[in-house]
Amino acid sequence: MAKKIGKIGLIVFVILSILGGGLALIAPPYVKNKASQSFPIVDGEIQLPGLQGEVRIYRDSYGVPQIYASTQHDLFFAQGYVHAQDRFWQMDFWRHLGAGRLSELLGKSMLETDQFLRTLGWERISQREVEMMGEEEQAILAAYSSGVNAYLEQAAGSSLSLEYYFLNLINKDYQPEPWTPVNSLTWGKAMAWDLRANLDSEIERAQLLKTLPRNQLEFLYPEYPADHPLIVPGFSPSGEKSTSQESGGQAGDDLVRLLAPLLGEVSTSAAALDQLTGGGFESIGSNSWAVSGDLTDTGKPYLANDPHLGSQMPSIWYEVGLHCLEKTELCQLDVAGFSFAGVPGIIIGHNDRIAWGFTNVGPDVMDLYIEKINPENPNLYLTPDGWQEMEVINETIQVAGGDPVELAVHLTQHGPIIGSVYGLEAFAEESGLAIPENYALALRWTALEPGCLFCSIWDFNQASNWEEFREASKNFTVPAQNLLYADVDGNIGYQMPGSIPIRVEGHNGMLPVPGWNGDYEWQGYIPFNDLPHVLNPKEGYIVTANNAVVGTDYPYLISKQWDLGFRAQRITELLNEAPGPINLTYLKKMQGDNYDALAAILVPFLLDQQFSDPDLQAAQDLLRGWDYQADMDSSPAALYMVFWQNLLDNTFPDNLPEDYQIGVESRAKEVMRRLVSQPDSPWWDDASTADREYLADIFRLSLKEAYRELKRELGNDPSVWQWGDIHTITFQNQVMNSFPVIKGAFNRGPLPCSGGNSIVNATGWDPENPYVIDWLPSMRMIVDLNDLSNSLSIHTTGQSGHAYHPHYFDMADLWRKIYYHPMLWDAQQVQRQTESLLILTPQ
Repeated sequence: MAKKIGKIGLIVFVILSILGGGLALIAPPYVKNKASQSFPIVDGEIQLPGLQGEVRIYRDSYGVPQIYASTQHDLFFAQGYVHAQDRFWQMDFWRHLGAGRLSELLGKSMLETDQFLRTLGWERISQREVEMMGEEEQAILAAYSSGVNAYLEQAAGSSLSLEYYFLNLINKDYQPEPWTPVNSLTWGKAMAWDLRANLDSEIERAQLLKTLPRNQLEFLYPEYPADHPLIVPGFSPSGEKSTSQESGGQAGDDLVRLLAPLLGEVSTSAAALDQLTGGGFESIGSNSWAVSGDLTDTGKPYLANDPHLGSQMPSIWYEVGLHCLEKTELCQLDVAGFSFAGVPGIIIGHNDRIAWGFTNVGPDVMDLYIEKINPENPNLYLTPDGWQEMEVINETIQVAGGDPVELAVHLTQHGPIIGSVYGLEAFAEESGLAIPENYALALRWTALEPGCLFCSIWDFNQASNWEEFREASKNFTVPAQNLLYADVDGNIGYQMPGSIPIRVEGHNGMLPVPGWNGDYEWQGYIPFNDLPHVLNPKEGYIVTANNAVVGTDYPYLISKQWDLGFRAQRITELLNEAPGPINLTYLKKMQGDNYDALAAILVPFLLDQQFSDPDLQAAQDLLRGWDYQADMDSSPAALYMVFWQNLLDNTFPDNLPEDYQIGVESRAKEVMRRLVSQPDSPWWDDASTADREYLADIFRLSLKEAYRELKRELGNDPSVWQWGDIHTITFQNQVMNSFPVIKGAFNRGPLPCSGGNSIVNATGWDPENPYVIDWLPSMRMIVDLNDLSNSLSIHTTGQSGHAYHPHYFDMADLWRKIYYHPMLWDAQQVQRQTESLLILTPQ
């Protein structure tokens, strides 16, 4: 996305340079003044059409609103209104993304991304979902939409947000359309895309088969470690089911290799979309744990959650409370927590009876099917019943400053064709098989089937016990999440929901499969009662960190590609080693834990080596006594992390395709954990040299490079090196970051941080841009089920999406230093800490 929108940024620069006094229009004083014109009214009284009664909105010193009303209609109306007040640009951008309409907002540079999004059809599916909803759910969406639109009646252009001032320079005719229920539902599709687990690795594995034999390929994708914890160990569904956990049964390796160009095309489209959504990171995940009152200082549970998502500005989360003044048949809500701007309700949080949190399961709910296309009629594809005609949907993409573009979307029984037809004449000649010349890839994905994800969310908001929570989770089809639960009665629980396909025996979903023979069709979904769940386990706690939910004895395939459990192992250790009853202070320390488990394996090996090089001896001295905590001010952490990056760079690239990165996350750590027990492995040999290298050679080289790199970057005195000097976060506006002249008005940072990959405080980076954080704990929450007013929360940037607003960036320091603000709850506490009061009344 950066390269694409960067072209627009250059155009803006030229325009501003030509305009008389143009550069004055982007000078900080002018921009700040312009930004302040979009700051919403948060004090006083406003009359609005569509309200049924009075609504009071109390905002605290961080801008977090607590909304009080007499009807649920008015609560959701007011939530839509405050979301629009604080975050409408974010909402507008995300709805254009979800609908595949970015070109009409940002111009032709977004055309290819729109074509991919229209092909996936998120908006088409969301429209069907609205039509299938019951009256109550449609009423929630309608009330929320009315609240958003009430604000749009009051503000327009740059008075909505500063971004529209600059957008006007390239798209002067743009006017936001009224908000609709479909705009809210496409959010769910975008999140399902961000949290997908298998598409990228399916493509990656297929492409690696061009270079690697299967045994080496499998080494790079290790099984879940037996010494790392499961979420629900020993879970058995009712009755025996056939398994599809074993490997084999995919398309032939030769065919998969020849499909590499087509797979590369799909991978490019997916990567471009990831740059927009902030997703697509390997091992991106979350932490959550619930602790029984048997282990706590209060005798009641605590629930902690920190979802890991791509960084962005403003934060993906918006804190809010929704409170019925009196609980009646027409008004049941009393709930607080984290919402998405653009969606009604509380996504993660608590009500007056229960608390809940999410981490990503990462199930394999995507399969690529290789379709045979008729060479004489590209609208026909082969099925077990012969040639069938694809459904063709004609889409028109509006382009700002250009002509509309037509797109034909082709749908098969498996899903949309997401890669263009690719001729395999060479394969036909070499194999001697009588096959058609043309193939294409179709995507089957559960998110492209209508569901009611947000029905689950709204039911969570009103659930009062474990049974109601489980019932609500039945609609949580995709993206499947580890649903963690605790209640004021002292219970803790876990439920894995989701539409998880049952595959035929031998089909493990790890490579593309033939779509023409019927041998690889899904056999329905795992029945809900057979999905893993537990209430009040004997351990007294439940930990979820994207680790394996169940063991290999579970008779269904959920995934072959879990996060490999380093974070889950550390959280479990901390709970087991708690020095006394677990309290809020200890839970905060846990969420900020920076322990690197692999460092505890690799560093002792480094210290055992005998080096004559003074730099290597100095490096060893720096690492001695390190507690393996990647703290912000740690010198040894800085050295180790640079060593780790160099170790990967010196071990794998010479054996892998040029554009392939093994990453620095849990998979890379587990591969290295296994490899260090094989000091003579061929993986250690550097193919670019005449000598034969071993583990000790590569470790020596990597440590030497790391030490000298830090001397160049941070100076000759290792005692002043700090991990936070190179491990930084810059929060970037998803669009304005690519405008070279004006991004400074919107971006904030860089800020030093602690943590790292596969660490509880999971501040991750991409090896292509080492140490610079691109995904992170997007928020942190600790709920005290003994006293809900004692709960704590924080997210990354601030409540406001308005640049230069006091609440635009006032949470960032708290977030990076593992501090919190009170998660206000009871009315007296809310009123005592009120910074502003806005009263909405019917017009």
